Amino acid sequence: MRIGIVCYPTVGGSGVVATELGHELATRGHEVHFITYALPFRLRLEEDNIYFHEVEINQYDLFQYPDYALTLAVKIASVAECHRLDILHVHYAIPHATSAYLAKQILESQSHRPSVVTTLHGTDITLVGIDRAYYQVVKFSIEKSDAVTAVSENLRAHTAEAFDIKSPIETIYNFFIPKEQYINNSPCRHEFTSEGEKLIVHASNYRPVKRVIDVIHIFERIKETIPCKLLLLGTGPDLDGVRRYVQKQGLEGSVHFLGVTREIDLYISCGDLFLLPSEQESFGLVALESMAYGVPVVASTVGGIPEVVEDGVCGYLSPCGDIAGMTDSALKILTNKELHKSMSVKASERAKKYFSADRIVPQYEELYRRLVMQQSSV
Repeated sequence: MRIGIVCYPTVGGSGVVATELGHELATRGHEVHFITYALPFRLRLEEDNIYFHEVEINQYDLFQYPDYALTLAVKIASVAECHRLDILHVHYAIPHATSAYLAKQILESQSHRPSVVTTLHGTDITLVGIDRAYYQVVKFSIEKSDAVTAVSENLRAHTAEAFDIKSPIETIYNFFIPKEQYINNSPCRHEFTSEGEKLIVHASNYRPVKRVIDVIHIFERIKETIPCKLLLLGTGPDLDGVRRYVQKQGLEGSVHFLGVTREIDLYISCGDLFLLPSEQESFGLVALESMAYGVPVVASTVGGIPEVVEDGVCGYLSPCGDIAGMTDSALKILTNKELHKSMSVKASERAKKYFSADRIVPQYEELYRRLVMQQSSV
């Protein structure tokens, strides 16, 4: 099949999943075309069957702000017509699904038009989508897609209820492929810890919904009991506030800020524990990444996290904001060698069994084939 993929090219869960899906589809013999405004940061163009089409964003005095949705629609239509795409898989409802619908209208006179698959990742529904300014266009874009998937059952149910969607939404989980060189190996651990110290890791985009200050509070309490260090990955609007608090508490020597890195696997795999006290997570890809490397997770019981992290088996879940409960769970794992080992093994086993590329990618292929058959029968 000839498949177009539209995603955000920046660092983020949806872009990572979309890019890795494209690579997996390409290795299975499909022709994959990425359409976006910049090269996705994990896209490897040297591999076979992978193509990139840049959307140029023009500036006109008439427009106060650049209009990406329209230029994206035109580019999608052009690529779809030129390469006779069978499937257009867009990640995020707006503007991507909206642009995809417009592209299909542009191609209305053509005998061959791609079917549109929209994958909902979370923020497009739980944050942007419920904004009254966007609600109607999100609902419209979902209903006009030929197929819609959500990355968790929780997100599927929430979308159907919040937008009164009558057509089916399929749940297809995210997947993650761990890098072999980091499995059962912690090459950079010595850079952050001394002998006997535990390493706790957190990675996010530092928005209020991630509750990163809770990470610091939990770490402070853990540190009162056992020697440990904290590794913080990523950046975002709350980062400066976190830095100021760390300084105020005199924790500079115990908290390492690494910012944005392409080598997130290298650092996550070094951890003894991953903290994810978010207020909302539609899936929790970073929790899955940690589990794949055998790192137990302590997280909030919110959104799709309970579908990824099995409570009491590969980590512990607590109500959002329960700093004391998460601290107790973390200490239970970090101070019991046998429990840590058991959770580590079961975490990696669960990641491989339920969230591997071999399990997830065929579900997308089957969906694509079904749509292509429907299109050919029209």
